[in-house]
Amino acid sequence: MDSVEMATISLKRPLSTEDLIADESKRQRLSESSFIEQSLNELQEAVVQSEKAIIKEHAAKVLTQKTEDEESEGENELLEEESEDGDPESFADMMKHGLTELDVGITKFVSLHKGFSGILKERYSDFVVHEIGKDGKIIYLNDLSVPADVEDPKEEIFTVLSAEDKKRLEELQLYKNKETNVAIEVIDDTKEKRTIIHQAVKGLFPGLETKTEDRDGKKYIIAYHAAGKKALANPRKHSWPKSRGSFCHFVLYKENKDTMEAINVLSKFLRVKPNLFSYMGTKDKRAITVQAIAVLKITAQRLSHLNKCLMNFKLGNFTYQKHPLKLGELQGNHFTVILRNITGTVEQVEQAMTSLRNIGFINYYGMQRFGTTAVPTYQVGRAILQNNWEEMIDLILKPRPGAEKGYLVQCREEWANTRDPEAALRKLPVKRCVEGQLLRGLSKYGLKNIVTAFGIIPRNNRLMYIHSYQSYVWNNMVSRRIEEYGLKVVPGDLVLKGATAVVVEENDIESYSIHDVVMPLPGFDVIYPKHKLAAAYEEMLAADKLDIKNMRHRIKDYSLAGAYRKLLIRPQDVSWEIVAYDDTRIPLVGTDLEKLEGKPLPVFNEDGKYKALKMEFSLPSSTYATMAIREVLKMDTSIKNQTRLNTVWLR
Repeated sequence: MDSVEMATISLKRPLSTEDLIADESKRQRLSESSFIEQSLNELQEAVVQSEKAIIKEHAAKVLTQKTEDEESEGENELLEEESEDGDPESFADMMKHGLTELDVGITKFVSLHKGFSGILKERYSDFVVHEIGKDGKIIYLNDLSVPADVEDPKEEIFTVLSAEDKKRLEELQLYKNKETNVAIEVIDDTKEKRTIIHQAVKGLFPGLETKTEDRDGKKYIIAYHAAGKKALANPRKHSWPKSRGSFCHFVLYKENKDTMEAINVLSKFLRVKPNLFSYMGTKDKRAITVQAIAVLKITAQRLSHLNKCLMNFKLGNFTYQKHPLKLGELQGNHFTVILRNITGTVEQVEQAMTSLRNIGFINYYGMQRFGTTAVPTYQVGRAILQNNWEEMIDLILKPRPGAEKGYLVQCREEWANTRDPEAALRKLPVKRCVEGQLLRGLSKYGLKNIVTAFGIIPRNNRLMYIHSYQSYVWNNMVSRRIEEYGLKVVPGDLVLKGATAVVVEENDIESYSIHDVVMPLPGFDVIYPKHKLAAAYEEMLAADKLDIKNMRHRIKDYSLAGAYRKLLIRPQDVSWEIVAYDDTRIPLVGTDLEKLEGKPLPVFNEDGKYKALKMEFSLPSSTYATMAIREVLKMDTSIKNQTRLNTVWLR
C-alpha cells in the first residue's frame, strides 16, 4: 500500500500561560551551562496551558512510495523490489477512522515559540537513526573489511555450487521433499575441489553433513541430515573453532526496512532461523538506520558476501564475541532529521531549537504505540486487563471502518457472519498476521478456550496490547499533571533515588528540577503522586472498570507491575542549521554508505527557493523522536489528522 507521510501543519492559536518552572539554581547538573540556568529562571513565571490543539491552516504533503517485497531465490541473486497495488484515496479513507493525538492524551506543549510548518520524511533519507551502544558511543558503519581468520573457508565456496544444487540442498535442509540425501557430482575430481564442495554444503546449509562416495566410477559428494530438524536452530558445534567467540557481531545499515523485515531477509539468504539473530532495539521502516546485530555461528566472511547480493542493506564492522546482544542494552539513538519546506523564520527556528535543547519536550508515548487503524491497540489491552475475552476477540477480528486489504475485509466479514474460525482463516492468504494467529488458535482450541487460543500469539505481541493501555493512561495523566502544576516541582511529585521512587516533600522542592520528576505507569509495584494526580489515576482506571489497588491479573503474563517514566526529556548533542535547496529529490544529509563509497557531501544552494531545517539530537531508549519534532513544529503527528486536513490531493 502506498504510504502517506507526515504533513505540514501550522498552529495559529498562541498558547496561554501559567507558572512553568521553579527556580532550580540550587540544583544544577554538572553538564548544564549557566545559559540553561538563566533560561529556566527567566521562564519561572510563564506557562504552557495547551487545551485542545486547534489547527486552522495547513499544507499537506502526500507521498507514494513503493513497498518493497523481498525475493531471495538464490544466494547470488539480487533482492528484487516489487510494488503492491496502492490507492492514496483508500489509505486516506482508512486514516479518517484512525487516531489523533487528542485520542491518546497528547495535548500539551512546554515551549513558548510560535509553531511553523515543515515536512517530515518527505524522503526516507530525511530520517537517519544511529544506535548509541551501551558504552555511550554512536554506532557507525565505517568498515567493510572481514577479520583475518585462518579458519575461514576459501571464497570459492560461494560459487562452487550451481543454482540447481542450491535449490535441491535447500529443499533437503528444510525437509521440503522426501529425499534422504542429495548427490552432487564432482566434475573436476581433485581433493581440493572435493574439500571446497564439502565446505560449501556445510557452510551454506546448516544442519547438513557430507561424505564422498564412488558411484559407477564417478565421485559424488553426498549431503544428508546429521541431527534432524533441531540442527536448523543449532548449527553444528564441531564446525566452529573453539577459540573463536560463538557470535559474530556486525553493524547493519539499512534503508526503508524495519528491523524484523531485515532479519527475515538475512535469515532467508543465509538459510538459518531468524531466532539466531539478536539486537538491542528495533528500528522503524521509513528511515535510514544503523544498528548493531549479532548472529550465532555465522562467519563474518559469509555475512560480508551478502553485500554482493542485497539491495538497501550493507553489513560491516565485524567482530567475534562470546555473547549475543540483548533488547534494551542500548543507551539510546542519535537522530539526524530533515524537515523540508519550513515556513518558520530564523528567529522562530532559533527559539524552537533553543527551547528543545534547554527545556526539552514532554516524554509522551508517540502515535505508533497505539496503531493506525480504527481499533487502537490500547482498547484491546483494556479488554485483556478486564478479563473480557469476548470483547478482545471482537476488537481484533470484527469488521472495522476504513480501507484494508481485501482479504482482511473478507476474513472479518466471515467472522462476523459465522464466528467460525476455520472459515475465516480460509479467507486469509497471509496467516502470520495477528488475525491469522488468533484464528488458528481458536480453530485448534475452540471458542471456549479463548485464553489458550490467544496464547498462540507470540508473548511480546500479546504484551504489546497491555503496554499500549499503560501508555494511554500515562499520556493522559501527564497532560493532567502539566495542566495542574505546569513545569514546576510541587510537593507530592515523584523522583527517583536509584531505582526507587520517593515523594518530594515541601522542604525538598528546591533540591529538584522538573527534569527529575517521574510519573508512574499503572501497576501493582509502583507508588502514585501524593497530590491531585493520585485521584486522577484512580478515577481513570475506575472508568475503565479496573481497580488501581489490584493490578494483578489471574494470568501472570498480564499482571502489570508498572514502571516510572521521566516527565520531560532533554535531548543531548542538539545542533541545527537551516539549509536552502531547489530540487526536492536531492538528499540533504550524507549517509554512512556514501562516506564509505567516497561520495561528496550534499552541496546546498544558498539561494534555493526552499528552506529545510536539519536537526541532530540524541535521545535515551524508549523515547520518541516524533514527540521532539512535534515540540519544535507545534504539529499534530497523527496520520489521521494530516490526511483529514488535506483535501486537495483527493480531488
